[in-house]
Amino acid sequence: MRSIKRLLVISSFITGVGLQCADAQSFYAVRKNRNFLVGLGSGTANYYGEMVNPGEFGILKFNIAANAEYYVHSRISVRANLTFFQVSGDDSKADDDRQERNLSFTSNNIELSALGVVNLSPMGLRFYQRSKLNLHAFAGIGLLYFNPKAEYQGKKYALAPLETEGKKYSRITPVIPVGLGVRIKLDPFFNLLVDGGYRITFTDYMDDVSVRRYPDASTLKSDLSRALSDRRVEIGTQPANPTQAGVRGNPKKNDGYFLANITVQYYIRKELFNNSQRKLYNKKRKYYYNRP
Repeated sequence: MRSIKRLLVISSFITGVGLQCADAQSFYAVRKNRNFLVGLGSGTANYYGEMVNPGEFGILKFNIAANAEYYVHSRISVRANLTFFQVSGDDSKADDDRQERNLSFTSNNIELSALGVVNLSPMGLRFYQRSKLNLHAFAGIGLLYFNPKAEYQGKKYALAPLETEGKKYSRITPVIPVGLGVRIKLDPFFNLLVDGGYRITFTDYMDDVSVRRYPDASTLKSDLSRALSDRRVEIGTQPANPTQAGVRGNPKKNDGYFLANITVQYYIRKELFNNSQRKLYNKKRKYYYNRP
């Protein structure tokens, strides 16, 4: 019985010490300030161009985004975003005579952007002292890769190489993201970031449609280019003189798109970087002193 009592006492003592150590480590982890966050999220994407009804959102597609954010001031942070998203448009869903044009497209896109973020509430002396709800605004600059495709006779074709309007254009364009968001504190280490932003682009070819009049079919590079340049013939709306009748696009206004996301953010410990650098230094030092 005495041995059992001793064992219980020792076990209780070890358990108590372990809990105290865990509490101390948890307290220490919170007390260490953190100003670097990483995040992963998803949301919706929609584009604005020649295949969207005025005043409407267009076709909603999905996006996946990863970001990293660093606080340079209690209210100011910088954020890097990498986003994969889809957009599409279809004249069959138009509510005007664009249905007669019969064009459509889908595009897989990648955006890499750098944003400056201004927060309404300060971060606090410590990261865990931040407010539970914090509004913010952002603006920045980025690069967009886009690749419009159209389906024809059961197969999808990239439209840019076909030069369906008789013009070459780059599938990479600068963009300017601007938007608003809200940061919700879930616990000391996690945020829920909800934001939405419009992208100003410098291209009118996200949908492969820009010129006002249809090009002369004889100037296009292939039969496939001609077939995907003027698709009115497929539904019997092509006039006798295609180049003189009908409107294909609007070159006076560039395309744009809107991204809305819900992202989970986590505050990274500085020690992760310090420890990795220290390990690398010790490894080099050990190698140096162990050389024959």
